[in-house]
Amino acid sequence: MSTQTTQTLGVTSPLSLAFPKPQDEKLTKELVECLERYDMFDTKEGQEHRLLVLGKLNELVRRWIYQISIEKGKTETEAKEVGGNIFTFGSYRLGVHGKGADIDTLLVAPRHVDRSDFFSSFIEVLLKEKVVSNVRPIPDAFVPVIKLEFEGIEMDLLFARLAQPFVSGKLDLLDVSLLKNLDPKCVRSLNGCRVTDAILSLVPNQESFRYALRAIKLWAKNRGIYSNVLGYLGGVSWAILVARTSQLYPNAVASTIVQKFFFVFERWDWRTPVLLKKMDEDVLNLNHPVWDPRINPSDASHLMPIITPAYPQQNSTFNVTVSTRSIMIKEFKRGLEVCEDIVAGKKGWDDLFESLAFFTLYKHYIVICAKASSAEQLKKWSGLVESKIRILVSKLEINGSIELAHVHPESFGAIPSDSMEHLRRWFIGLEFKKSDGEVLNLTLTYEIQMFTNAVMNSGPMMSSSELMEGTYVEVKHVKRKELPNYLPSTVLPSVKKRKSQLNISTSKMNDNIGNVQSRGELDDESSVKIEPIPCKRSGSQLEDESSAKRLKQQDSGSGDSQNDTSTLQSKLIRNEDSEGSLNNGFAGASFSDSGSVVHVVSNDSFVMTSPDGEEGGVVNEQPLVTQGQDAASIVITQMLDSKSLPDGKQSTESGQANNQCPSSSSQQSLCSEPVKDLVAARKPEHETTLEQDKESRVSDVDCKEKRKPGQRLAELTDTSKLTPVAPVKKTLIQLNLKST
Repeated sequence: MSTQTTQTLGVTSPLSLAFPKPQDEKLTKELVECLERYDMFDTKEGQEHRLLVLGKLNELVRRWIYQISIEKGKTETEAKEVGGNIFTFGSYRLGVHGKGADIDTLLVAPRHVDRSDFFSSFIEVLLKEKVVSNVRPIPDAFVPVIKLEFEGIEMDLLFARLAQPFVSGKLDLLDVSLLKNLDPKCVRSLNGCRVTDAILSLVPNQESFRYALRAIKLWAKNRGIYSNVLGYLGGVSWAILVARTSQLYPNAVASTIVQKFFFVFERWDWRTPVLLKKMDEDVLNLNHPVWDPRINPSDASHLMPIITPAYPQQNSTFNVTVSTRSIMIKEFKRGLEVCEDIVAGKKGWDDLFESLAFFTLYKHYIVICAKASSAEQLKKWSGLVESKIRILVSKLEINGSIELAHVHPESFGAIPSDSMEHLRRWFIGLEFKKSDGEVLNLTLTYEIQMFTNAVMNSGPMMSSSELMEGTYVEVKHVKRKELPNYLPSTVLPSVKKRKSQLNISTSKMNDNIGNVQSRGELDDESSVKIEPIPCKRSGSQLEDESSAKRLKQQDSGSGDSQNDTSTLQSKLIRNEDSEGSLNNGFAGASFSDSGSVVHVVSNDSFVMTSPDGEEGGVVNEQPLVTQGQDAASIVITQMLDSKSLPDGKQSTESGQANNQCPSSSSQQSLCSEPVKDLVAARKPEHETTLEQDKESRVSDVDCKEKRKPGQRLAELTDTSKLTPVAPVKKTLIQLNLKST
């Protein structure tokens, strides 16, 4: 099943030139049979259909370029000779696609055909074809694309215009001279094909590489670590890692490559970039930006650099965060252990591909819900929200009490109990730092606010009138026992759905605040969480990071307060009418906070009374109130903040990081001479532990102003230091860290 070779590829010499043993061949056969059970291979009919569709699309492109050429003054003879072709890349070009997979394609046109033609007249041509459906142009994307279905096959179609009058049918896209005089969008569009072709040219045995890559892709998807946009690795990154393993074991069969894949990257020193070849020199002085920490200091901060093998070289893992890297390294370790058991005959390949039981791993989850008014609008809106989730993950990582923020790459639609049909939900599992039986209250308002600001202030949001109306994003904390309220029954079939124990409806406040809810069972201390429900997008947004830091200062509270580690016991004293709902908003209600009592006089003022009866005075809160927010919610927020977690500095105890490379001769050979300058340019922070890595980022949100012990809330109400913010749900998590 393998072809033996002594060819040396890569930046270092191979770790082993051993040829496969009969046991290796047997394990490879079992691996292929297992992949077939998972439908990882396309059928013969499916392959033929794809080839037929690509041929029809290529013919369609040629007719279109001919028409454009005539319109732009070319003669018929010239119009027939200018050419224009469809090229494939991604999983289809690598030969690892499965049933129902889409095809990544690139339209290469001569210089007289513009991108504007591609997004205008060519779309008109597509819409006239009966076999083409669901045409969705995205011209403003980082890599502009037209998404479509051609005879039932999904396609992503990119566009690149070469600075040449003709496009040959035998064009070699790896020729770097093709990049001359091209705009950045064309270079990025060409890069997909160039990278795919380069990977195939740099593996010693394509058959073994393809089997191994299919296995790794299946494993990554089932273990929840296959998503470039959410901070894991995408298809190109996984392909590069498998290709590097193939280079290190050039004569190995697929089963051995899979095992060695985990062996190599479970212990890889991630200060060292993964390279399939030496970095290409810019011999033509094209001056396209490339990944190089010696030139670009920001490149040194990348946590898991995996470099594409074609000029201009880029890091394909730019989105990786501290948490996602930690999760992937743990999965590498698990994969190695399972593979060792497979070789020993204790387990089978199905054990390697076992799906991750994500919704049983954690006691606390963050739920992100994107809502829209139509299915078509939801496609665009959910894509925008998903692209910003990694910002929320990175903010959660620098919270002093959070050890890990684990985002699940799969999103889920509406369930029967939802009032809106068009929505998508994502889930983030939270793992907290251990403590000696300490009970703390953790507020995540700042992290959620920064995420919602990133979504609402993004370029696509501000430039799209379609997304400005009828779209919502909500972020809330739920416990594991509450997950059936948000997930389809097929995901959690054994968990009974719990009914809310308390659901208090209120009158509208400022036409936006809908209700106050306390869901699920109360904690052991019987404390009630008072949480304004997020309303429709309105009000002011945080304009910059510095404004957000001031909000963080409000949220963090005092690290010196005597009650910082006590259980918050905010008791709601309701002023109910005959129907049981709160009368006149929160006016007339009182809130007690471990002795201090706040009396809400009206929707724009309150009085705070200290434990000894001294009155803090009536404070006019109107300057702080944005549309959709009232004074009572401001009071509750500040009361909760006064008891929130201290800014919590990270532990910097020394220790071996879980991603450090052991000092073995074989591993040192992976980090040798050809890339030592790149390694030296990497920042020293990456030699630290996971906690130290997070500590280096905490300084961005350290609080400068803290509430002193005994200081009254009214004394802190300095409107000149506060920035109005869009209303978000106050997120308070009560933790018994001994059990969590």
